[in-house]
Amino acid sequence: MSDPAGLRVGVLTGGGDCPGLNAVIRAIVRDSERRGSRVVGIREGWRGLVEADTRSLSRDDVSGMIREGGTMLLTSRTNPFRAPKTLERLLENWERLALDALIAIGGEDTLGVAARLHSEYGWPVVGVPKTIDNDVACTELTFGFDTAVSIATEAIDRLQTTAGSHQRLMVVEVMGRHTGWIATWAGLAGGADVICIPERPTSVDEICERLEQRRRAGRGFAILVVAEGAHIRGLGEARSARTDEFGHELLGGVGHELARTVERRTGVEARVTVLGHIQRGGTPTAFDRVLATRYGVYASGLVHEAAFGQMAALKAGTIVSVSLEEAVAETKAVPLELYELSEVFFG
Repeated sequence: MSDPAGLRVGVLTGGGDCPGLNAVIRAIVRDSERRGSRVVGIREGWRGLVEADTRSLSRDDVSGMIREGGTMLLTSRTNPFRAPKTLERLLENWERLALDALIAIGGEDTLGVAARLHSEYGWPVVGVPKTIDNDVACTELTFGFDTAVSIATEAIDRLQTTAGSHQRLMVVEVMGRHTGWIATWAGLAGGADVICIPERPTSVDEICERLEQRRRAGRGFAILVVAEGAHIRGLGEARSARTDEFGHELLGGVGHELARTVERRTGVEARVTVLGHIQRGGTPTAFDRVLATRYGVYASGLVHEAAFGQMAALKAGTIVSVSLEEAVAETKAVPLELYELSEVFFG
């Protein structure tokens, strides 16, 4: 079918910021202009539609943005389904802005809202998977993940030398609420001695036994990589009472608790490095720039083909479309065989 011209295409970025977001926006704008359409940027995710906070985007606005971290449209964790009045304002502004389509760039929460708006209200929505956690289903990789893994791996590399010099235990806490993709990939790449992830519950006893085996082999230092949502029996596991608008608990602190506990049990001095938001700040890697660009152009193509309710995805190196509903139905977990591969190098 021929592409319709003159569409008003909305684009928003929701959830945590992520390296590569600006590259996607740039690609959408460039491809849409090529097709004779205009792009309306919606500021701060779904909040921008609730408040009708928008800006026009042209080729000049996105020039050079492929290398920039963060998001030029800003972001938030606004959940329009949280309150009836909020949803009402969102629906009213959709009519007022007269958009022909919307491209939502985000993770499970942002895309979950997009999927509901499409299925329940018939919105012409297309999704682009974004998260450093790499936990969106139906796609092999999300952009931002490669950058986060590269940052975490570099940190582990640097900690290896100081850990060896002082014969210390270094605990590296990385992001990963429900899944341990960053911990597994960075830990494997950086030669971690123990990796703790949500998908594979462990215990303080098991960790200490691995460290004791290492000590008996004459290696007095170790690197432990732990995802923020890891389940480790034997820790206090005090949880935060705070949650975001999607009901997710605000995590952090497992690294410090693990270091205190293991130091007390083994007598080995322990130090903690919490990478936190460093993992999703700064410039994207070349891989993420290219992947984000491919996603953006493909998403624009879906809009101009009126293929709504779909998400751009990477499968076997090719960008394809998958159902938004299917993509948000479950979280993509680290496969057991990948974790078992990392265990070969523990200790």
